Amino acid sequence: MDTQYWVGDFFIDLTRNQITQKKQSQTIPPKALAVLTYLAKNANKVVSHDELLSAVWPNTVVTPNTLQRSIAQLRKALGEDNQSFIKTHPKQGYSLEVEVRWQNNVNSTSTDVTSDVFTSNHNSQEDTVDEPLIKDSTDPDLAHHSAPSRVALKLISMVAGVIILAIIGYQNLTPKQTPQLTFDKLRSLTATDDKEFDATYTPDGNYIVFHRYLDKQCVNKIWAKNINTQKEIQLTKEWGAYGRHSFSKDGKKLVFLATEPCNQPVTQKDCYDLVSLDFDKALESTQQPSVILQCKNSILKKPTWLNDGNITLMQRDSNRWKLINYSPSLNKSTDLYATNDGNIIDYAYSVADDLIAVARIHKDGQQYVELLSPDGQLLSSHPIERPQEIAKFRLLYPNFDPLNKQLFFSTGRQLFTLSYEGKVTKINLPFGDRMDQPEFHPNGKRLLMLKGPYDSDVVLIPLNEIAETSPQTQNSETQTKQSQSEQNHTKLSSSNQHHNSASFERTNLGEDNAVFQPRGKLIAFWSERSGEEQLWISDGKGPQKLTDFPMDTYINGIAWAADGKSLLVNANNELTQVFLDSTQKTIPIEHPAIRLYQWDSKNNSALIALRIEGIIKIVEFDLNKSGFREVSDKFVLWTLKSEDGRLILYDHMGQFWQPGAVEPQQIKALNKQGGKSKSFVIKNNIIYDINDDNQLWSYDLNNDDFKILGEISDDVDYLTDINQTQLLMTIQVSAKKEVVELSLSE
Repeated sequence: MDTQYWVGDFFIDLTRNQITQKKQSQTIPPKALAVLTYLAKNANKVVSHDELLSAVWPNTVVTPNTLQRSIAQLRKALGEDNQSFIKTHPKQGYSLEVEVRWQNNVNSTSTDVTSDVFTSNHNSQEDTVDEPLIKDSTDPDLAHHSAPSRVALKLISMVAGVIILAIIGYQNLTPKQTPQLTFDKLRSLTATDDKEFDATYTPDGNYIVFHRYLDKQCVNKIWAKNINTQKEIQLTKEWGAYGRHSFSKDGKKLVFLATEPCNQPVTQKDCYDLVSLDFDKALESTQQPSVILQCKNSILKKPTWLNDGNITLMQRDSNRWKLINYSPSLNKSTDLYATNDGNIIDYAYSVADDLIAVARIHKDGQQYVELLSPDGQLLSSHPIERPQEIAKFRLLYPNFDPLNKQLFFSTGRQLFTLSYEGKVTKINLPFGDRMDQPEFHPNGKRLLMLKGPYDSDVVLIPLNEIAETSPQTQNSETQTKQSQSEQNHTKLSSSNQHHNSASFERTNLGEDNAVFQPRGKLIAFWSERSGEEQLWISDGKGPQKLTDFPMDTYINGIAWAADGKSLLVNANNELTQVFLDSTQKTIPIEHPAIRLYQWDSKNNSALIALRIEGIIKIVEFDLNKSGFREVSDKFVLWTLKSEDGRLILYDHMGQFWQPGAVEPQQIKALNKQGGKSKSFVIKNNIIYDINDDNQLWSYDLNNDDFKILGEISDDVDYLTDINQTQLLMTIQVSAKKEVVELSLSE
């Protein structure tokens, strides 16, 4: 197979998955390069979609847009804004309309080695074609040279021996490279219309266990599926807010967290019950989990059963996380691993090696991978060396590869291995879909992941269409007499109306964070319609993409400038100012920006959440000086400034706060009014939000006037913006997630 060739003045190297031009190299997904190679072998001919799919993805089920995504990646790499190289033939296929030169032909016919690409990739003398370095011993030009002396031969032998010993020694001292993983098959395990999460294998590998969610609610039941018979079995009896589960070593019990509202909340709204489930009994008939431990004043997550029968959990201690070790037999917990600086992000446990891997942010802001023994002894600590494919500030959540003494993780459409020393290697995947939560089969030859689109819509609704109600109406006897069926019918009608008629620039993928342009008719939002989260604008007559962020981009915040001529976007935890002509200005920032709340373009400052040494802090960031000041030491979910400069905070207890003479003062009129969206909007010193009863409300900061404005469809997730006449909201249309299994190449 030819592994190197030219497309115009682009040098293609399949051994390195690279396209190079003028010493500038780009790493391209292998499947995209396979598409280019097939087109190159059929240059200047139309190749049908089916032929390309069969050639590049044989015996594999891929989504319809997978080929289009590969073509888009190639056009971007080849700088084809005008699509001059790869031409689209509607309803037929694609063709590569450019000269193609294969490397073996170039070497045999050309003596031109001055190309920037050629010299940058082939700088050894063995690659030159001017003259061979090694000549046949029968060459007459060599006949006049005398044979080397015995002393010279002995000296050469000694030097060669030293070199060989050095090579052997180096190989013994160098850590052995783990094998390159390649997956070539994908099959669906739970192909339903439901949403599944948290899939794991049983220790014997015969079942998968997963959580199946109720419609769009945050409650779920735990299910099992026999991989051999394909029979699905419901394990838990009632709906609950169940977290990720873990099996005991013998596979007989599950442990997980059940979250529920606290009866008398003091420091938090939710309480955490550590519960267990008898797996064998649940296979016979549904079971109710048994409570092992109740926790009402601290937050827990990710319980994991260790080989010794104890359970490790992450517990939030003030503003940091720590690992604790809980003994069910003694009903006692001890700190397993806690830090005085930085923060713990995640951890994983290897049953086979009885080893804990911790993903941690250090004081220097870098993410490290650390190995612990089950008793908490630190065995190693190394910074993670990120390749260019991974965003600078992206948090990584590794899991164990059971066979190869390494870890692995997903960033969405990309999968990577991570050595215990922090080395990252990309895994070549023939699949273009976004997948997450990877977990290996105990035999190390198969991998569970979650796949499926998240479909959310931006909804634009006139304020006068909101059904007007008042606080008195909410408490009236007429409402209590209204039958439940009538209420459900009203909400359903409202939901259908909003979903069918008011979706703004509808697609079947995610759209969110919509905001009105000041003094203009545009709406800005992020959308996945091009394959990645990108910034888009629209006047309602057609969308325009403003950005071209890299693969696996995630956007957390969009804000307009006051003049409506640019936007500030938090993409991949970095701030970028984007102008309406698509030009961009990167804002220097030392720490990851977790969330952009608000941008004051006149003073060029922004309210953002920064992760500083692993701790999230709310700050006011000066975009001119790249400096910041902390504005609150409270743990908050959302914050905005009013037009007159008052900082409004919404905390994890569902309470609103504003500045006071000495300390922040609670806005008591808004007790129990938060909760549905965990965010709010401020316009003209008035707060707007949606409560748990799906009511849109307002609160005037100047005169303490609280009003219920009307009822919102219950499929609305949250309010994103409001102006004098309209609302912008986000609704979740569907969040289909299915469990799939990837198989390693033989």
